[in-house]
Amino acid sequence: MTARPLRLAVLISGRGSNLKAILDAIGAGRLAAQVVLVLSNRPGAAGLDLAAAAGLSAATVDHRQYPDRHAFEQALVTALDAAQAELLVLAGFMRVLTADFVHHYRGRLINIHPSLLPAFAGLDTHARALAAGATEHGASVHFVTAAVDGGPLIAQIRVPVQAGDTPHTLAARVLPAEHRLYPLVIGWYAAGRLALGGDTVRLDGLPLAAPVQFAATGGLDE
Repeated sequence: MTARPLRLAVLISGRGSNLKAILDAIGAGRLAAQVVLVLSNRPGAAGLDLAAAAGLSAATVDHRQYPDRHAFEQALVTALDAAQAELLVLAGFMRVLTADFVHHYRGRLINIHPSLLPAFAGLDTHARALAAGATEHGASVHFVTAAVDGGPLIAQIRVPVQAGDTPHTLAARVLPAEHRLYPLVIGWYAAGRLALGGDTVRLDGLPLAAPVQFAATGGLDE
């Protein structure tokens, strides 16, 4: 019997390029999952058009329409729980989440960040990597905790910094690497291989001493 697809909710604020990568992986049979909700905090997010074109359930919870962060996040919880999402995937969701929200979904909430964490947490990662003289950059997938970009790391994909790189050219190479890494990690969760126990990431039942590493120039060994 084929296992039931994992029920995913994808939270976005912008164009939804990682959402598209997830949908492409599902369509190609590489990811046993179903996107049951696309949720945006921005009404005009381009990713909502992508969701509509794919026939997905989508909703907007505009943070500007709520008196405080608690009320905003309660609206998020209501929508997410109604969709019976099993895993929440942050894909360019540009709101800092409170400890209460994160605790509600602990172990079921992951994020992808465009740097090799813990380096360059926060914004403007590509410009900061270049300013620091980094020779490698990339992306990290981690479980979300109350510490911004500080949750337990699951996997990273490394992208060489090239001579003459600008923030734009570096970002243009990191983004396709993100699109390869994120569906792979979601697939681990969907297959029951990935879990968070306390602050320890477990893959295939074994604790990860360090995030799984991939090179952007090579294949991703699942």
